[in-house]
Amino acid sequence: MVMTGHVLLANASLLDPATSREGPGHVLVRDGRIADIAWGASPAAPEGAEIVDCGGHVLSPGLMDLRAFVGEPGAEHRETLASASAAAAAGGVTTLVCMPDTNPVIDGPAIVDFVLRRARDTACVTVLPAAAITKGLAGQEMTEFGLLQEAGAVAFTDGLKAVRNAQVMRRALTYARDFGALLMQHVEEPDLVGEGVMNEGEMASRLGLVGIPREAETVMLERDIRLVRLTGGRYHAAMISCADSVEIVRRAKHDGLPVTCGASVNNLVLNEGDIGHYRTFCRLSPPLRHETDRLALVEALNEGVIDVIVSDHNPQDVETKRLPFAEAADGALGIETLLGAALRLVHTGDVALPRLLEALTVTPAAILRREAGRLAVGAPADLVLIDPDLPYVLDKRRLKSRSKNSPFDEARLQGAAILTLVGGRIVFRAAQDAEAAA
Repeated sequence: MVMTGHVLLANASLLDPATSREGPGHVLVRDGRIADIAWGASPAAPEGAEIVDCGGHVLSPGLMDLRAFVGEPGAEHRETLASASAAAAAGGVTTLVCMPDTNPVIDGPAIVDFVLRRARDTACVTVLPAAAITKGLAGQEMTEFGLLQEAGAVAFTDGLKAVRNAQVMRRALTYARDFGALLMQHVEEPDLVGEGVMNEGEMASRLGLVGIPREAETVMLERDIRLVRLTGGRYHAAMISCADSVEIVRRAKHDGLPVTCGASVNNLVLNEGDIGHYRTFCRLSPPLRHETDRLALVEALNEGVIDVIVSDHNPQDVETKRLPFAEAADGALGIETLLGAALRLVHTGDVALPRLLEALTVTPAAILRREAGRLAVGAPADLVLIDPDLPYVLDKRRLKSRSKNSPFDEARLQGAAILTLVGGRIVFRAAQDAEAAA
């Protein structure tokens, strides 16, 4: 459904993560932007305006996901821009950053342009391409940061691969500094990961699986931060997963280095015990860690040491998941369940809702230097209406992604997006979606 003219979102519980201001109010949308915000009493609706009754639910800026794999080009059997954006809209995500590990790799301006044009034609949310740090993700020759930025790349990453060559990473950070670019590193040292498939420890021993030590993450993270200190380049650790990494990032921030980091919602709400009897949907990279690591991540999120929460959306088809655990591919769905899973932290009392939404909206927008993520006059009308108390059991068959490997399959969740707007257009409405399913 396309909204035209004036739209009044009335009777909402407004929450602006940028200021933590909360309260009843109403939002007027015009021409794709927020035209007015009334805290308290409802203003008179402009003549001809469409009025949407929000029913007292939470109205917030739309979520921004900094890490999502989208299959186009080359892996459309796993996901497409259309299916990924539909899943995003259903999850309240209005902007997603797609990874460059496609076929061909997003390592040239023509591929960036293809993704942007394809997204304009088929996606219902804003899609921002991240380009590769190295050509072909081979870790040897740097891509042309300046040309890729001009084409529309918003950040640089080698996706699921870390740049293991320290000299290449030093040069990349130096060029990133000169272009004002952001490098997003997957912090796993591949030689230390080796044949590992889950967190190293007692649980892995009991299951007879090869473990991945925390040092596979911390060694790479320590090296990179020393290179940041040397070069001054902007650096974002895409996902950290253990208490030791929290301490490393905390020190870097204390020293004033241009370092930020994210955590996957999976590592914030699940631990290695959720693997259970070899559930391959829980084979992830980074792996699910011990409960003490999970609690350290939650504390770091509250402190602001962890800046953003990501879905780590990485759909896999049945051929790569319906295998013994040690042979299955890493990755799981995440973009549609990002909000519902993250709200577990609110319902357990571990994280306040404003802080949670801050890590999902205004902070990722600030890292990418985008104007989104704020509930303010003149801001883009990328909005999500959230019912934080809506209970449901996740049914993977109802998910909009082409793949169905969710670690939250059959989980009891509480809270979901019931209305999503992108540029003032309704791109998802829960009631209509339910009627269509019926």
